[in-house]
Amino acid sequence: MKKTISLIAFITVLISCNTELDINTNPDSLDPSNAPLSAQLPAGITGIVGPEGAGMAIFGGFWSQFWTQSNGANQFKDIDNYSAGTADYNFIWDSMFDGLGDIRNVKRKALAEGNWNYYLIATTLEVQASQILTDMYGDIPYKEANNSSITSPKFNTGQEVYAYMIEDLDDALSKNLSESFGEVPGNDDLIFGGNMQNWKKFANTLKLKIYIRQTNSSNATAANAAITQMLNDNVEFLSVDASMTQFVDEINQSNPLFEYIERRLNVATNLRMSRTLSSFLDENSDSRKTKYYEAGNALNQGDYTNGVGSGTIAIVNLKATTPVLLMSKEESLFLQSEAKLRNNDTTSAKNLYEAAVNSNFSRYNLSGSSYLTGVYAFPDAGTFEEKLETLITQKWIASFPGNGYESFFEKNRTGYPKT
Repeated sequence: MKKTISLIAFITVLISCNTELDINTNPDSLDPSNAPLSAQLPAGITGIVGPEGAGMAIFGGFWSQFWTQSNGANQFKDIDNYSAGTADYNFIWDSMFDGLGDIRNVKRKALAEGNWNYYLIATTLEVQASQILTDMYGDIPYKEANNSSITSPKFNTGQEVYAYMIEDLDDALSKNLSESFGEVPGNDDLIFGGNMQNWKKFANTLKLKIYIRQTNSSNATAANAAITQMLNDNVEFLSVDASMTQFVDEINQSNPLFEYIERRLNVATNLRMSRTLSSFLDENSDSRKTKYYEAGNALNQGDYTNGVGSGTIAIVNLKATTPVLLMSKEESLFLQSEAKLRNNDTTSAKNLYEAAVNSNFSRYNLSGSSYLTGVYAFPDAGTFEEKLETLITQKWIASFPGNGYESFFEKNRTGYPKT
């Protein structure tokens, strides 16, 4: 899949001003010990953006019940009814580890050179992709992964991966970026354009996310203590999207989900509006519905063998230029809100929750202010669980369209929303 939607041709245009990049050479075939970091990093970024933005987005959209299989097709019926097979899962697995191979090459080379800028970028990307992989698959190769000298890498448990990811982030964050040697990230950094302060914030926010994911586990006590420590240390978290935005409406250069559904499958109507999310939006007169779906009726989740009577069944509104969000501004704000909530700072939790909801409405040029004083108001006098449910439910809605896998993981962790 990476080779299909990696956008390498597009990237070479973006960074063609770098004289070290031979645009006639496939970055995957370069000797990682000789290839400049600026040539390898874009391949690694697009290598994980592809499967996250297409394969994981498809799974997540079905399992978070954003969309359901068209009653006129059967491309995704096994995913829709939670009976996906090995081929479905391998599709994402192979592509993600392919991309991680490039990212880990950057990390190894940056470490050897003392290039702490690229080391931080590569470590953060390695953790971001690995977090998704372990949440999706459970045990994964991590410590010995993508090492050409180890042909049978050890599979680490999810808990081990979480611990290793924290160690790796702490290590990368401990480096003095002002003492970094060699190349300086620029246009080859397709996420932040070389803004290292944003990379620090992204790494911190991933740490917070990993701790929060453990708050309902056997490691809950240590995780909550770590969250408290981060807040006490006034750690800076992500305040912008961590995203790849350079998509255009041309073949091989568009958003991966759009590219796969609209161009590769050539079935633009395959994903249909799920009654689960659409009915929630209807019940609350949520203006985001018209941005999420075209006009028409909904299908019951998994009911792809039947229509809904007369009328048009609405299709999902996909755009060629929609960014792929490795982490959205909204997700960061929701994570911070939950962290404050778990530390009994209800006022801050409310403020961050409202900022997250407003941010998501603003993404579609809409206003969320009236909802926050009405149907989506933060339950100030409610219990911890009522506050958490409100927060996670809005996080679910804000994960549309491409980050449904994250809201699915959160559903598993918290039980919310109660769909």
